Amino acid sequence: MDIAENAALVVVDVQKGFEELGFWGTRNNPGADDNIAALIDAWQSSGRPVVFVRHDSVKAESPLRTGYEGNGFKEYVEQRRGKGGGAELLVTKSVNSAFLGAPDLGAWLRAAGISQLVLAGIQTNMCVETTARMGGNLGYDVVVPWDATYTFGLEGPFGWRQSADELARASAVSLHGGGFARVVMTEEVLAGC
Repeated sequence: MDIAENAALVVVDVQKGFEELGFWGTRNNPGADDNIAALIDAWQSSGRPVVFVRHDSVKAESPLRTGYEGNGFKEYVEQRRGKGGGAELLVTKSVNSAFLGAPDLGAWLRAAGISQLVLAGIQTNMCVETTARMGGNLGYDVVVPWDATYTFGLEGPFGWRQSADELARASAVSLHGGGFARVVMTEEVLAGC
């Protein structure tokens, strides 16, 4: 796998509030945090740009709400911020797509001449998938290392329920099969750096 010299790693919503399993339920990909950390380390050591995205929920009951400790990045992410040799950006948002946050991610990427994005983070089928879909629609070469993302089980209409694994797989199939992104594993991305 070829990873561009200026490919941006976009770390989506790796926040403490997602540790509150009583709120979210059962998650998948237990090794995702280690894979996210490895990707950040590889990007920073190679001088590639890293974008840290934080979800500032406007819902009063959300563990990701502004002003609550769960809004902060997980410790391993916070410890890595500002440590790389490349450009770094913090994007805050209150919707699913990092392209609809502040500052304007698309403008920043265009100004830097970046055309390839590697997306990792939480939740696979929510903010990671939405950002990947928008990135693909905007013409970026989007890569999603599936095992550097995770999600939680969810109930939808008609009492239908899907497990975290089922949702994450469906997301991977939609992104990859639909041509929005290449869904791969972390080791493939690291081997291409």
